[in-house]
Amino acid sequence: MTVITLKPFIHNEKSCVGLKFPYDFESKEIIKKMKGVLWTKTHGCFYILYDALTIDSFKKELIAKDFVIMESEPKTAAPNSEAAKTILSSLTPEKEEVYQSFIDSLQGKRMSASTIKTYGGFIRQFLRFTENKPTELLDATDVRHFIEWAVGTLNYAVSTHRQMVSGLRHFAHLYPTCSIDPDAINMPRKDKKLPVILSIQEILKLIQVTKNLKHRVIISMLYASGLRIGELLSLELKDFDFIRNQLHIRDAKGRKDRYASIAQSLHPMLKNYYQTYTPKVYFVENPQGGPYSAASVRSFLKMNCKLAGIKKTITPHSLRHCYATHLLENGTDIRYIQELLGHSRPETTMIYTQVTNKDLREIKSPLDFGLNNLSLRNNHDKNLRIN
Repeated sequence: MTVITLKPFIHNEKSCVGLKFPYDFESKEIIKKMKGVLWTKTHGCFYILYDALTIDSFKKELIAKDFVIMESEPKTAAPNSEAAKTILSSLTPEKEEVYQSFIDSLQGKRMSASTIKTYGGFIRQFLRFTENKPTELLDATDVRHFIEWAVGTLNYAVSTHRQMVSGLRHFAHLYPTCSIDPDAINMPRKDKKLPVILSIQEILKLIQVTKNLKHRVIISMLYASGLRIGELLSLELKDFDFIRNQLHIRDAKGRKDRYASIAQSLHPMLKNYYQTYTPKVYFVENPQGGPYSAASVRSFLKMNCKLAGIKKTITPHSLRHCYATHLLENGTDIRYIQELLGHSRPETTMIYTQVTNKDLREIKSPLDFGLNNLSLRNNHDKNLRIN
């Protein structure tokens, strides 16, 4: 029996109940097919919208399917403190107008739809959190309470926390009548984690164990062309140029177009895929003809990594990291790698110099040096070994 923890949280301004359980493919398939179950990439879990009647019937259905239920309260400072809120009030008409003005300002600055949605979500949440307090009276204390609530109650990761601070800073700049100093809002440091890298042998093993042709093509393209998952799923048939072995990546991160390469070794597989699935518009389509689901890619990638005996935690973006690292190890100039990946700054690409094995393999431990020198001077001493 799988233990499933029910955890209340706020998502897209709605009260929700998260479904947390140890990963198991069969359990995941059962959960995702249950009525009303949705997936959130932001919080990394399945969830249902909060409703007292719905929750009761949902619990009964879980028990009927042999799940063990545990209830989890959100992390709070005190029962009646600001951090204890899990259900936010609706926006007042005045704050609704302020919110719409903020969105219009972001659109006027030509920010991407994704950025507008992200920043807009945080500011709407902030305005709801401060309830009936007039916008012009909002100050640093309100911001601090909101951030403490969001990080503590909603369990935001550092990357989400940073996005939230960026949204609040934009709001303070665009609404100067409030008493919020944008420069005084603390931005948490980025996590300095190195990407997880697979060897080329592990990549080939992963492709070999992936029997589904569509899945194999997706994994191969993510690695062979160094694509972000969103770029792959947005690819249209017209973006392929097999004569020049190029992909036209349109409107990628930072609203930039670029060209990526197509591995010549993939031509037969891509031809077989096209003849088998006959996509109409998008390179990878769902059964209804629209873009394929990113959640599905993450799901089958995790399953096939397990089949390949790969113990590392691998995501679609890990394959892009592998692409860049292997190019660097094979002698490709880092400036070309930066161009192929679509990085705006060379510093972003330089992270791969920290995970490449090309030069590290040639560095010997000082212990090896010491034992080697001693063995040369004492070649006759057979006890000069530490194993």
